[in-house]
Amino acid sequence: MTMKTILVPIEESEGLDAILDTALLTANIFGSYIEGLYYQPTAASAMVVAGEGLVVTTPELVESVEQQDRDRREQVHKHFEDFMKSKGVPIGPPTLPQDSPRANWIEEESPNSEIVGSRSRVFDLTVVARPKKGANIAAMSILEAALFEGGKPILIAPPTSPKKLDEHLAIAWNSSTETARSIAFSMPFINRAKKVTIITIEDFGVPGPTAAELARQMERNGIEIETDTKHVDRSKESPGKVFLDEAKEIGADLLIKGAYTQSRIRQMIFGGATDYILWNSEIPVLMAN
Repeated sequence: MTMKTILVPIEESEGLDAILDTALLTANIFGSYIEGLYYQPTAASAMVVAGEGLVVTTPELVESVEQQDRDRREQVHKHFEDFMKSKGVPIGPPTLPQDSPRANWIEEESPNSEIVGSRSRVFDLTVVARPKKGANIAAMSILEAALFEGGKPILIAPPTSPKKLDEHLAIAWNSSTETARSIAFSMPFINRAKKVTIITIEDFGVPGPTAAELARQMERNGIEIETDTKHVDRSKESPGKVFLDEAKEIGADLLIKGAYTQSRIRQMIFGGATDYILWNSEIPVLMAN
């Protein structure tokens, strides 16, 4: 089990280098093919709203929007290829056997980010940006498309490029199906890690196997495990913050977490561990739903 194919949906953002660094760090571990995906609307959708709810699209406005999109596409394409060339990564379609990093660029027509979810189904991993409050909403829509429509894990790149991914891994265990699935997807990383720590929070999670039971199962697979149970006042501390603080304290390179054990709507209204981690993590997070 490995991570030989990596999808990187490309958007124009200040965090693009951190996304590419995270993808390449993974590719260097597994000898992976990286595909940069840029999607664009099937037709210009610029409109001018003119009184009484009437919508008018002018040829000049359409041409202006199309030119802006061409300029943006050329800019991020050049950035992608310049980055890969600067790291010594060959550019071109994948080859077999795939035993060293290689990258390629593709463009797809799509009215929205649904193409990301569709395309990610045939990749081992999709690397996306951590969303930032007040920034372009594209990052969150790309993340959601990959997470909910792809059926595969996503690796969320932090704002600052990570230095390593496979030395000390932390698992945010809450006994859920989503976290069990995330662990299964993470086995290529777990099998290479020097240390794996299971973090649990007292009286947090859903009914299910304990951290000790998870540790025993993983030890039977030859994986050395440590368990770390936090005793916290949940009325004062968000579980998401506890997981992140503990991962930072133990020096974890990567946090493995199931996404949205509670419903997304409930988490948006009342807060939740997944939502907190999505918006605040400073280390890479591997998630699946």
